[in-house]
Order: sequence, then structure tokens, then C-alpha cells
Amino acid sequence: MANSISIQYNVITVDRMEWYWPASLVTLSPSRSPKMAISWYPGHMHKASKELAKIMHKTDAIIEVLDARIPESSCNPMLASIREERPCIRILNKSDLAEDEVTAAWAAHFSKLDNSACLINGKGAQISRADIVNTAKKLIKNTDETVLIQGQIVIDGIPNVGKSSLLNQLAERKVANTGNEPAVTKGQQRVKLQEGWYLIDTPGMLWPKLEDQESAYRLAITGTIRNTAVEVADIAWFLAELLLRDYPERLAARYNLPGSIIDPEPFFEALAKQRGSIGRGGRADLNKTAEILLNEFRSGKLGTFSLETPPS
Repeated sequence: MANSISIQYNVITVDRMEWYWPASLVTLSPSRSPKMAISWYPGHMHKASKELAKIMHKTDAIIEVLDARIPESSCNPMLASIREERPCIRILNKSDLAEDEVTAAWAAHFSKLDNSACLINGKGAQISRADIVNTAKKLIKNTDETVLIQGQIVIDGIPNVGKSSLLNQLAERKVANTGNEPAVTKGQQRVKLQEGWYLIDTPGMLWPKLEDQESAYRLAITGTIRNTAVEVADIAWFLAELLLRDYPERLAARYNLPGSIIDPEPFFEALAKQRGSIGRGGRADLNKTAEILLNEFRSGKLGTFSLETPPS
């Protein structure tokens, strides 16, 4: 896919305000989500998946780092086939940005899966190297006593899930570069957890085709997909729909908005007026208001949100 997208803008009028609105959204009613198809699978991800498969024969367990706000969408279906029957430790990362009760329910769900365990990590509740090794030892099926005193664990996850920050946390020093953009980690590296136990870091990977587009939009909302591969206004529209449906009081309180707003269009209009996101000729700038919403969601300024719940 191209690294950038050219967006065509139309000017429309809503309640006497003129808007610069992406042409892809002009025909949508306020109750419909945008339908721009999202796909992002650059060449380095394909290479990373092949390199990951090569080291599986000497891997004892897998760690999959998930975003606690979207545990289901951040599960990589490719990883299940690559790891085969090896034990999997799922880490619900960025738990401080999600709702505690929902995160606990997800942890219980994943822990019930075969050959699986789940740990929760976030600010104020950080896991340690000992947590990782002890959990791995419990999962690994012992065919040889040496398994209990040594092992290799591979850590993987989608881009921008906080894997590099977690790695630095476990190593108690900087061993991986971090950033707010996806695809920071470019190659594998080996980190010692304790005597005989090593962690292999791998680049964040998506999968070639994001067939579930609602999941793809949730991935984009949390910053997994590069901004150059999506239309920011589309992503923010989708996020506004979710939050207005599930957390209307939170939005009303944060932005001092009327509680009667239930649709994205009047929400963005009110937000533009409040934040002064007005362009030339008094026209409201949707892109600026879209960036405000996305940045405040991703940084946690809006509060804690869980966008997915586990199967009942």
C-alpha cells in the first residue's frame, strides 16, 4: 500500500458553519461509520514473520503482548499458527488506559485457554522478570529436567502495543528504542531475564489482510497503524461513534458538551467551536478536531476505556 493518501475535501454547511470535510464522509449519515478499507502490511513485517518462524524450533514459550483496550483486535492470528502447540503467555499491556473490571475479565478468559496464561501490565501494576519466568515454567511441559533451569521465550505483539517499553521494564535498563509511532523495532534481539533464561524480542507484526474492518479501525484508533496509511478524520469519526454510544457522559464532561449530542457530526461541530479549530473564512477544521480527539484518547486524557469485552 502507498505510504500516503491524498484526501479530497468538500465544503459542507452544518448549522451555518462551513466544514472542510473529507469527501469520503460527505455522503454518510451521522449514524454510519466511514467505510475506507484499512490495510497495512509493509515488507519488514513479512520478513519478521519468516524470521520468527525460523527460531520456533528452539523456543520454549511465546509472549504475546496485547493492548488491554482491544485484546481481541490486537491478537495476531498469524502467531497462533507460527507457535503451534507452544505455551503462550498473553500480557494485557497499557492496563492503566483500560477499565480494571473489563481487563480482569479478559485475563480470566485467556487463562482458561489451553496451554495459556495471562498477566496484566500497566503503570502502577508492572510485572517483573520473575513473573515471566515463573509463569513460563508452570506452562512448559517437562520432558527434560533442564527445561526447569533454562529456556528461551519469544516476545511478540502488534506495532505500537508498548512491547519495547515492556522490554525495557523487564530488563531494568534501556535495551529497546521506544516511540509513539508503530514499527520502531526493526530486528530481533536477545535479553537475559535470569540465569539460563532469555527473552527474544521481535518486530511488531500485523497480518496481510485485515478482514474484520471494525477491528482494523480499533487498531488504528490505538495507534497500531501509521497515520499515513489511514484518514485521520475517518478514524476519529469511528472513535466518536463508539464513545458516544458507550461513554456519552465521559465525553460530555470532558468537553463541556450538551448531553443530548449522540452523533459524531454535531459532536465534532461543538468540539471545533470550543477548541477554536476554525480555518479560513470561519470554516471548522475537521482534521484538527479529529486529531484532538485521537490524541486525548491515546494519551489517556479522556480517561480509561475498554473497547472490547470478552465472550460471556
